[in-house]
Amino acid sequence: MRLAVEVAIIAALAAGSGRADDWTKTFVVAGRPELRIETDDASVTVRTWDQPRIAVRVTTSGWRIGPGEVEVGQSQAGNRVEITVRTSRRRFPFFSVGMHSIEVEVEAPRQMESDIRTGDGNIDVSGLQGETRLRTGDGRIEGDSLGGSLEATTGDGHMRVSGRLDAMNLRSGDGGIDAELLPGSKIATSWRVESGDGSVTVRLPRDFAADLDLHTGDGRISVDLPLATVLGGKSVHALRGPLNGGGAAFYIRTGDGSIHLGRM
Repeated sequence: MRLAVEVAIIAALAAGSGRADDWTKTFVVAGRPELRIETDDASVTVRTWDQPRIAVRVTTSGWRIGPGEVEVGQSQAGNRVEITVRTSRRRFPFFSVGMHSIEVEVEAPRQMESDIRTGDGNIDVSGLQGETRLRTGDGRIEGDSLGGSLEATTGDGHMRVSGRLDAMNLRSGDGGIDAELLPGSKIATSWRVESGDGSVTVRLPRDFAADLDLHTGDGRISVDLPLATVLGGKSVHALRGPLNGGGAAFYIRTGDGSIHLGRM
C-alpha cells in the first residue's frame, strides 16, 4: 500500500511539473494609455517600445491556463487596459506546492500610466515615463530609466530604482532600498523612502535641492553631500538639514539598517 502511494505521488509530481501554457493578447492604444495589472501569484516584467500597442504574454509552468487553474481576465475601455491573473489551488493543492510559476511579460509605449500589483512575485520595469505605481506583497522590485512619478511598495524584498523623477515614494517592509535620481530630478512635494528592516542608499544629482530628514532606529547615517547647516543636532541615528538651499521635505527612514546619501 505504501509503495502504491509513493508511486502515485511521484507520478502526480512528474505530471504537474510538465504542465505549461501561454496566453497572448495585443491591444491597440493611442495617446497616453493606462495599464493596470493585478495578479495574486506571478512575476511581472514591463519593457517599452515605440509602437501604439500594448502586448501582453502570460506563461505558466506547472499550471494550465483555464478555469480552475490559472484564469486570465482582460478588458479595454478606450486607452485603458486591464489584465488580471488569478490562480486556483483547489486542484491537487498538495502536489502543486513549489511546482508552479507564472510570468507576465508586457511591451508597451513609454508614455503611459501604469498600476502593477502582485501578491507574490517580482516586478521588473524599464523605460516607463509617467505615473508609475508598483506593489508586491512578497518579491523584489527593479525599475530602470523611469521618468515622472514613482510609488513602489514591497512587503518583503529588495528594491532598486533609477530615473529622472518629479515624485517618489518607496517602501520595503523587509529589504534594502537603492535609489538613483538622475540629473533633472526635482522634488516639488515631499518624498519618502522607508525600510522596516534594511539599509537605504540614495544617490542624488549635484544640484538636487531639498530639506533632508533622515532617521534610523538601529544603524548609522553617512552623507557625502554639502549640508550648509544641520538642524536639531547631528547624531549617529538622525540628521536634518537643507541641501542646496533646501526645498520640499525628503524623508528617509529605516527601522534596522544604515542610511547613505551620495552623489550620482
